[in-house]
Amino acid sequence: MDAVSDHHIDGKQIAAQLRANIASEVSELKDVTGEVPGLAVILVGDDPASRVYVANKHRQTVEAGMKSLEFRLSEQTTQAKLVALIERLNEDHSVHGILVQLPLPAQIEAEAIINAIAVEKDVDGFHVLNAGRLATGQASLVPCTPLGTVMLLKDRLGDLSGLHAVVVGRSNIVGKPLSQLLLAENCTVTVAHSRSRNLPDICRSADILVAAVGRPELIRGDWIKPGAVVIDVGINRLSDADGVRLVGDVAMSEAGHAAAITPVPGGVGPMTIACLLSNTLQAFRRSLAPAAS
Repeated sequence: MDAVSDHHIDGKQIAAQLRANIASEVSELKDVTGEVPGLAVILVGDDPASRVYVANKHRQTVEAGMKSLEFRLSEQTTQAKLVALIERLNEDHSVHGILVQLPLPAQIEAEAIINAIAVEKDVDGFHVLNAGRLATGQASLVPCTPLGTVMLLKDRLGDLSGLHAVVVGRSNIVGKPLSQLLLAENCTVTVAHSRSRNLPDICRSADILVAAVGRPELIRGDWIKPGAVVIDVGINRLSDADGVRLVGDVAMSEAGHAAAITPVPGGVGPMTIACLLSNTLQAFRRSLAPAAS
């Protein structure tokens, strides 16, 4: 392996292996039960980025041998209509995972929709009960991006015990659940954000630095301790003289002294969908009789 590829954490390769393992398990369970996991994805509106993401989810769900259901609703859909669809899917025993693509139109309250999903089918891991279970160390469905982040770290570092992890970002989708997962791996965890005082110094203290704040190239090279492992969750579109390009929350060109870093794209992103499939498989297994699960 050359120095550049060794420096980059290959999320595509690790995600592909995870999806292959999931497909194998799905096939084995189908032989035993005659059933396969079912994932329902709901898209409200016509956001271009969301359309692409939903299409990728559909393709990878089918490739894993699972049943994929898509529901595309208009931008004008009411909250009541969306809740009614979710309630119908909650009662459908052939559906084991339900995902509502975010963001939602302004007339729909995201928290109400997330919490309308049956907790055992909440494969995004956003339901307040799943969040509470994660925070208290109980079995739960875990948000996919944080779950994939920890998988990437363990693939590169092995045991994470005792390492100082700095998570820049405090969202319910990434920062908060990731901090809980890292605590469970026996890391010492600092959660920082764009308003933290002395943010560069906080970042320099990290053995593991996770950038999930949604600001292009916020984390500069001199914020990174030599030998740290950097996970860049951000994906931002920048326009310049060369056109539109994707960048992360880390200034990649300045991060050569990190022991390893996830590229953007091709780092955390592929793991998010792979972990969605993993959560759907987990939900399916839990729905089975104890002897089969």
